[in-house]
Amino acid sequence: MNLSPRPFLQELTRQNIIDQNQADRYEIEILDKKIPPEEFLIKYAEIPKIIVLKTKAKLLNTDYIDITNTTIDPQALNFISQHLAKQYHVLPYFFNFKSDTLYVATADPLDLNALEFFEAKTGKRILFALTYEEDIINMIDIAYSKSITPEVKSALQNLGVLTKGQSTEGQNDYQDIGEAPITKIVNTILEFAVKNRASDVHIEPFENKSRVRYRIDGMLAEKLILPISIHESLVSRIKILSSMKIDEKRAPQDGRFTFKTDKEEVDLRVSSLPIVYGEKIVMRLLKKSGGLPSLTELGLQGAHLKDIQELIKSPYGIILVTGPTGSGKSTTLYSILSILNKINVNIVTLEDPVEYQVPGINQVQVNPQAGLTFASGLRSFLRQDPNIILVGEIRDKETTQLAIQAALTGHLVFATLHTNDAATSIPRLIDLGGEPFLIGSVLLASLAQRIVRRICANCKTWFVPPEDVQASIKEVLGNFIPSDYKKSAIRLAKGAGCQLCDHTGYLGRIGIYELLKITQSINRLILKLDTADNIQKQAISEYNFMTRKQDGYLKALQGLTTIEEALRVAE
Repeated sequence: MNLSPRPFLQELTRQNIIDQNQADRYEIEILDKKIPPEEFLIKYAEIPKIIVLKTKAKLLNTDYIDITNTTIDPQALNFISQHLAKQYHVLPYFFNFKSDTLYVATADPLDLNALEFFEAKTGKRILFALTYEEDIINMIDIAYSKSITPEVKSALQNLGVLTKGQSTEGQNDYQDIGEAPITKIVNTILEFAVKNRASDVHIEPFENKSRVRYRIDGMLAEKLILPISIHESLVSRIKILSSMKIDEKRAPQDGRFTFKTDKEEVDLRVSSLPIVYGEKIVMRLLKKSGGLPSLTELGLQGAHLKDIQELIKSPYGIILVTGPTGSGKSTTLYSILSILNKINVNIVTLEDPVEYQVPGINQVQVNPQAGLTFASGLRSFLRQDPNIILVGEIRDKETTQLAIQAALTGHLVFATLHTNDAATSIPRLIDLGGEPFLIGSVLLASLAQRIVRRICANCKTWFVPPEDVQASIKEVLGNFIPSDYKKSAIRLAKGAGCQLCDHTGYLGRIGIYELLKITQSINRLILKLDTADNIQKQAISEYNFMTRKQDGYLKALQGLTTIEEALRVAE
């Protein structure tokens, strides 16, 4: 329903948003353009949208909702399909169980025909709230893409299973419960994971429910609760896809399979683990399409980027990439290998498992049952005339010594190692059986990394932090503080939270790094079996070594992440 211009303009005049001369002029222009007054005031008078729409809501005696900054209740989306939402330009955003009321955003809250239709369709009391029509159109796809429940609810109904009050008695086996609905639920879980950039999916059984969680941008979030009665069937379906033993429920198993959506293809590494109430499934998603990110896209910049680009040109030696599980080590190594992957270079990799398949590179997967371990594979590699060798992980004495031997005989070796920082990789290598005098002669560098969440570009806002925070940042950065901030106030960014980032303020991730280069003086410290702390102090004094924390702080000053994220991950 469109209001006439006069009451609209009178209310804005009363609020001192516009003066009477503007009101008179706007009224003539609105009538001349033959468009709704709110559209004119937003587009041509440049009055803030929220003021215009709140004014309209007041005149219509209805509620106003800013749908772009509202958390959408997944349960609300169950009642109105995406097709009907697009057809009627509405978006359900909240469902009140106590009053059995569904709250729906619309550009026309006085449309009684639509109100009656949705009340009959849903069997619920409908309360319309006014919002901007363009916002609804833009938000429908985003809101429904972030909801997993409508498709799953449909499949559960096909199974005759209720999502609430489900009894845990009478567990059905895979054959009894019916294949098609279970397949649909598994596909929906995986499609949601791909669509929302999840790196892992956890399906966990409890006493009276089965929980589905997704790791998105490094953080686990619960997105779906299923009846415990279908958990065993879900596990069986995933085991079939992964070529795992369905009847083996007492021992952990591993498998993998490929899943295709309309736009993407992903490899899934699957792990099952028997826990108290059944088997827990964890699936790691590895994208097969989209290409590898560049070193710059990963977050390497400045001196770090320049040093890495120089180091990988070395004809022989060892370059280590260190960090805990899930810190992006494999992605960094593959981005480096993609640079070195030339027709005149023989690259061989030994991995557990092969995470990315790269044309032109000879990739081997470890298979201990067949006698193919990191050590035996590395020994065979030396007879394959390689130029560059990638060892997925150095984890024992034999692999350590063979990697050092490969570097000594003229090969460039890349490897990962589980250490907390770059400097501790040296004592770790010694602990794994490497001779200090050999480590010092072949080790080129150790790159330690972590991953922090990126600030959502869509809702990024800048602010000036308190003086004590500014002083702390300057103290941590020391010589690395940008010259612009040496005398002026520091500005930081944060995500206000929007529908695009699911109101977290973060969207995507970026790496923070520290690079320890092995110089002659550091080599002497290695020979003396000096501590990691002293090795790092030498690097700081010799070539201005930058820690991960400092790199994180610099990325916060650039508006890429927050200080809180840098501290959470670096410390």
